[in-house]
Amino acid sequence: MSQHPAPAPDRRTEPAEVLRYTAFSADPNGGNPAGVVLDASGLADDELLAIAAEVGYSETAFLTAPPEGLGEPGRAFTVRYFSPKAEVPFCGHATIATAVALAERMGPGDLVFATRAGTVPVTVTPADEDGAPRATLTSVVPYVADADEPDVREALAALGWPTGDLDPALPPRIAFAGARHLVLAAASRERLADLSYDFQRLETLMRRADLTTLQLVWRESAAVFHVRDPFPVGGVVEDPATGAAAAAFGAYARELGLVPEESVLTLHQGDDMGRPGVLTVELRAGDSRVRVSGTGARIPDRT
Repeated sequence: MSQHPAPAPDRRTEPAEVLRYTAFSADPNGGNPAGVVLDASGLADDELLAIAAEVGYSETAFLTAPPEGLGEPGRAFTVRYFSPKAEVPFCGHATIATAVALAERMGPGDLVFATRAGTVPVTVTPADEDGAPRATLTSVVPYVADADEPDVREALAALGWPTGDLDPALPPRIAFAGARHLVLAAASRERLADLSYDFQRLETLMRRADLTTLQLVWRESAAVFHVRDPFPVGGVVEDPATGAAAAAFGAYARELGLVPEESVLTLHQGDDMGRPGVLTVELRAGDSRVRVSGTGARIPDRT
């Protein structure tokens, strides 16, 4: 009797509905836009990547059924994140955007996301006086590590930043809270604002060092920072508001003793791109995980 190979699983035939939300701003023209696909069942990896590339945002989130036993039924999901060029293990702004999109459909409350980086709880509170809901994600367990000096030198060369333009009080480190980021601190707001870098050179370094973004920071005051995130490995020059990097930076600030163990930090991002956003980073005593919160808003459909 002849043997025939098992048929390949059927691919989904109907197009996926792609929603567009911004995160870390109540204004659709601010913050960081993300694509959100609330039902990605039946879509293969190449289709997910193609959708993310067509959307063109720094990331698009794709939801499918959760692992068995995760969270409250109907409020737990598996989430994967794709940039226009590749899958990434975790994306903070797309997590916030997805949580806001879900809350608009099922009401505020607790959600649980199974991501490649680990389990990420998210809480959405009702809309505030501005009419914008606020979502708070709790990161996976973070870590902070020394940065290799040759990698730091290469990053500075790609950025065109002299070593003397760095703030010695905030030394370079690798910070992780779901994805790896190289933290570099500018000594002045002017240095941070002047961002024009060698895209290919920085992308090559970041791929070799397994970096998702560079977290470029300038400290305005004890708990207020301005940040920018080059993202060439995702095919994007700069990310307007980066939740994963904000969580990693919270771990960095605590590890280096820059802030008290119990702190709330405010990160301003996107101002230099004309898409201002605000990320709130909360550190709690006795809990190594970092909480990142912000508002979100639906981006009107294109006409």
